[in-house]
Amino acid sequence: MSTETRTIHCDQFIAHTPRAVWRALTEPELHARWWAAGDVRAEVGHRFTLDMGPWGHQECEVLAVDPERLLSYSFAPGALDTTVTWRLVAEGTGTRLFLEHSGFDLESPLARAAYEGMGGGWPAVLERIEPALDAAGTR
Repeated sequence: MSTETRTIHCDQFIAHTPRAVWRALTEPELHARWWAAGDVRAEVGHRFTLDMGPWGHQECEVLAVDPERLLSYSFAPGALDTTVTWRLVAEGTGTRLFLEHSGFDLESPLARAAYEGMGGGWPAVLERIEPALDAAGTR
């Protein structure tokens, strides 16, 4: 029996250094400004919860860290069982941020709905990072 899974891929140029973008991904106060409140931390094995508002609190666990380059964590184990991976690449005076949200089991109605919703939602979420960094005075 094979399960069909899907992955969402997005990227966004952010006119801030990789160091600043890394802070947006790994510092709870900044993270809450552009996506969701939670005790995110760049430490393999760290477990945290993201407050996704109407979608509830989603459990996560950090799987991989390469400071200012890569952050990967499980997202919603037991429900979606997906993985969110952020990759940062210096580009000119800013950063190209790549997102890969993988592991959506399209045989599950919940995962299929999440895949369809997040596929359209992630680009708008990524667009909020630069204004959040600007507002925080982060460079």
